[in-house]
Amino acid sequence: MHAVIKTGGKQYRVAEGDKLRVETLPVEEGSSVEFDQVLMISDGDDIKIGTPVVEGGKVTATVTAHGRGKKIEIIKFRRRKHHRKQMGHRQNYTEVEITGISA
Repeated sequence: MHAVIKTGGKQYRVAEGDKLRVETLPVEEGSSVEFDQVLMISDGDDIKIGTPVVEGGKVTATVTAHGRGKKIEIIKFRRRKHHRKQMGHRQNYTEVEITGISA
């Protein structure tokens, strides 16, 4: 059974038992979270597509960790102009494990 959920402005294809990193969620580690913006649920040949969300669709997950991603380095450089600008960014994330999908 697979589902497509929307959280943090992004869409994820998930199945039960998957671990994924999503935008930071304001919940404690070890607690449960529900995603109710389910865009699609498929169970073999039975496919339910929402307009825009599936009515009564719900995906439950357990928060396993909070953290910060790898550093992304941004370098702007103009040759022969004595111009060099360097920045970096680390995005926060919440790691969740999908525990259940219901239609």
